[in-house]
Amino acid sequence: MSGRGSSYGGGRRKGSGSARPSGGSSSSSNAYANVASVVASSGLDARILVVLALFLLLAVAFFCRLFYLQVIVADEYVRMAEESRTIQFETTPRRGTIYDRNGNVLAISVDATTIYANPVEVTDPVGEAAQLASILGGEVEDYQAILSNTSTTFVYIKRQAEVELADQVKAMKLPGVYFIADTRREYPNGSIGGQVIGYCNVDGVGITGLELQYNSVLKGTPGTYMAERGEDGLPIPGGVRVDEPAIDGTDIMVSLDIKMQDAMEQALLKGCEQMGTGGGSSVLMDASTGEIYATCSLPYMNPANMAESEIGSDQVKAITQQFEPDSIFKTVSILSVLENEVMAPEDKLFCPAEIEADGYVVSDAHERDDATFTLREIFDQSSNVGVSLATEKMGFDALYENILQYNLNERTGVDYPGEGSGYMQDFGTWARITGYNVSFGQGISVTPLQIVRLYGAIANDGVEVTPHFLVSKPQTGELIRYESELVVDNVEALDTMKSMLRSVVTDGTGTKADIEGYDVVGKTSTAEIAEGGVYKKGIYNLCFTGFIDNSTSNLVCFVGANEVYGMASVAHIFRDIMTFAIDQYNISPE
Repeated sequence: MSGRGSSYGGGRRKGSGSARPSGGSSSSSNAYANVASVVASSGLDARILVVLALFLLLAVAFFCRLFYLQVIVADEYVRMAEESRTIQFETTPRRGTIYDRNGNVLAISVDATTIYANPVEVTDPVGEAAQLASILGGEVEDYQAILSNTSTTFVYIKRQAEVELADQVKAMKLPGVYFIADTRREYPNGSIGGQVIGYCNVDGVGITGLELQYNSVLKGTPGTYMAERGEDGLPIPGGVRVDEPAIDGTDIMVSLDIKMQDAMEQALLKGCEQMGTGGGSSVLMDASTGEIYATCSLPYMNPANMAESEIGSDQVKAITQQFEPDSIFKTVSILSVLENEVMAPEDKLFCPAEIEADGYVVSDAHERDDATFTLREIFDQSSNVGVSLATEKMGFDALYENILQYNLNERTGVDYPGEGSGYMQDFGTWARITGYNVSFGQGISVTPLQIVRLYGAIANDGVEVTPHFLVSKPQTGELIRYESELVVDNVEALDTMKSMLRSVVTDGTGTKADIEGYDVVGKTSTAEIAEGGVYKKGIYNLCFTGFIDNSTSNLVCFVGANEVYGMASVAHIFRDIMTFAIDQYNISPE
């Protein structure tokens, strides 16, 4: 019975895994809930972490970008911002005025207005372009292209416009269009003296002539303007950061006489047209001072209208171009003969019709028979043969040395850009024919101004002066000094030389140069023109150089006409120029 009692004890069988206590079902549910809760909680935390990580990355990127903008490229962005509202340009100084010897204005800077635009502010490029063209002229398309260029904040519309036109544009109040006070170069005399005066470009820089030669004196120093602008285009208060005023240039007074210059230009043009040539040049210089009163060459140049100026008109060829002087160079040879006392004016010399040297034949311009001439006749009849033989009698070495002494191998030092230098072979290379040719002005090159300087020495007691234009600087009272040099050793030969030059005008080839009541002296030239190693047939460069002896003036004048068909003379052009000079300067015989 004791073995059965165990069933009443409430125990379970040993080893039975299926038996459960009566409360076992509730405990199991809680355990599962706890596990689910843990799993759910872990998933939420992961999402939060991901969000937080993304947020942190964005924050880091934002702060890096902020650091880049505020620190790394801050200065660049500030600069760009300032540029968008800042205007900067150079202000043009007023260029110095050029006066002639009598105080007449040759070149002057006048008030003008430069019109510019900020394309970024332009609201209607097409409409504004049409309005600008209606006042300023030009093509609408060109203005439209300028106003549409939004890649920049500053473009020129018209530089140095007339003030009246600029005021008309200003009255239209076009958005994005602004104005700068400026100056413009004007030439009141047009083409008269234009080649000497020269001209400036739109930036006020001298390009030719005296404008170029004295650019550093005339131009002044540009100023600088920089300012921040408001929406109305006006400088904002305190926005002008740089404002350095321009320093105006210095005025100059030059030796030109604009009335004399006009008379010379008219006489040269008329004379050359009569001879059927468009090329010629002239110089009028005071042999005592070197001051050039007038000079020009065809064609003329108008600095006030360069668009219509011809090629080659921008220089005075009497200064810049060399040529074979031919017979006007015979004065050099005869003066050398007289200085060396080889012959006197009335000494005779047998002159055959032609002479030969080194396989070449020398003859006079006009056919003639063998003859005996005095030195005076050789000169006033311009005999090539006679001058050659007289020079050979002296010695070609003496001629060469005198050419050097007279400075005909050197530039004159004139204050004009591009002066020519001439050419002469070294004496060591001279053949006999070279001596003959040089004696009458072939095989050697000089400029007309070099010839004028030599003739000036004859008029000025053997003293050569430096040809020049600049006389003074009126604002400072500075007078410019120039060098001079005694180049004739035997000054007693000068009176004889002048008497022989007078014979050329009274009895020789220069009779058309004579002026009643005055002792005109000078020498003609009918120069052959070399081309391709030979001389052209029937075409000549004609010249006359001379002055009025025994008078109250030492003005020396050269006149030349280029490539003239047939034998002719420019002596009458010289006469017209000097006749005007007599009236202009009250020249009287002494």
